[in-house]
Amino acid sequence: MNPTVLIVDDDPGVTTSLALLLKQSGYNTRSAESPEIAVQTLEAEKIDLVLQDMNFSRGTTGEEGLNLLKKIKEIHPFLPVILITAWGSVPLAVKGIRAGAADFITKPWTHEQILHAVKNSLEIARVKSSTPATLAKRLDLEKEYDFSGLIGEHPDFVKVLDIVGRVSATEAPVLITGESGTGKELIAEAICKNSERKNQPFVKVNLGGIPSQLFESEMFGHVRGAFTDAKQERIGRFEAADKGTLFLDEIGDLELSSQVKLLRVLQDRTFEKVGSSKPRTVNVRIISATNRNLPALIDENQFREDLFYRLNLITIQLPPLRERRSDIPLLAQYFLDSISERYGHESLSMDSDAVAWLKRHPWPGNIRQMRQTIERTVLLSTNAAISRHDLEQAVEMQLEDKSRRSFPEPGTVTLMEMERKMVLDALERFSGHITNAAEALGISRSALYRKMEKHGISL
Repeated sequence: MNPTVLIVDDDPGVTTSLALLLKQSGYNTRSAESPEIAVQTLEAEKIDLVLQDMNFSRGTTGEEGLNLLKKIKEIHPFLPVILITAWGSVPLAVKGIRAGAADFITKPWTHEQILHAVKNSLEIARVKSSTPATLAKRLDLEKEYDFSGLIGEHPDFVKVLDIVGRVSATEAPVLITGESGTGKELIAEAICKNSERKNQPFVKVNLGGIPSQLFESEMFGHVRGAFTDAKQERIGRFEAADKGTLFLDEIGDLELSSQVKLLRVLQDRTFEKVGSSKPRTVNVRIISATNRNLPALIDENQFREDLFYRLNLITIQLPPLRERRSDIPLLAQYFLDSISERYGHESLSMDSDAVAWLKRHPWPGNIRQMRQTIERTVLLSTNAAISRHDLEQAVEMQLEDKSRRSFPEPGTVTLMEMERKMVLDALERFSGHITNAAEALGISRSALYRKMEKHGISL
């Protein structure tokens, strides 16, 4: 049975045009010209989604729309509601999201925006309502989804896989959160691999590594002659990901000036190349990831709240390794097998003491750190079975490498040279991984990028 959408607007022209658009796309529609009629309709009929304006009189405060939203949530707490508001009233829409709205659309809207928002909101509502009472087992999930490369059977991790499988079939934006090294990129790849876009481009972009002055050129591209060094036209990340998936890693490190530009293209699904005034339409699914606390950044005015609500229609929180220690033996054997194959070693194993040591270790760097430790152990050990001593020796050697870096005598190098060497050492130590290198230096990712630019260092 086709979903039924209730359109609430005091303008007959708006309700008529929206009803025609939705009917042509296979939806049933009902219309209401006032909040009172909308409430009566909700009490009398089964409605699957509400599409409502924020104002129903000459006033433009939006209070009428917020009051209607509150009444709807009292009648049907889980019914998805999409708000329609002007671009200049985005803060009002954010209030609506806080009050329980599923999404918001800004005027002037396009047919594509309306249909995209309706489809997404209905899919998300279906995913949330279909959450099983008992957690599906890993083997049951693997019959339906491709989770190759995602290792673990801990209930918290299987719950993540269950969500990944169900949201992959939707077009909804997904925000993946979790500590550094927990496997956020692998989860993003799994969502794409199980989606209808699996045969389309999957474009990854590290937003923390893009200076604000290069953001538009990197993300939207530029035309020839747009600036001094623009000797030829360049395709941006959005255009490269058209009809596919765009993975925005380290979204929490994006500067405020760039956040505004990103929000606009997510809202309108259009962009302009640098140096061009021709709008281009893009069809991409957005998956973003961060190891930072975005609500805290919002409170500190470092992250836009309206952008946050655009990104997190579905949020997946990855548990740290210390909260799923029962998966460590499975992960260890998986890493042993893959590392042995890569280096041409015979099949390796790990004795019980070594496994027990791995399970006790704190792993502040999570799965990534554990994998690096096992890889280092394989390269150093000559035994067919990895022992606890082998693992401890690898960790001790890692600590010795750090301690061997003696501080130079005053006058032998300048402070600038010393800083450059420290940055290079950190990048080499962590194989160019910016987050880990920045953490080791005790600075933020953006600060590390500034120092790299200052010293002419590139990855």
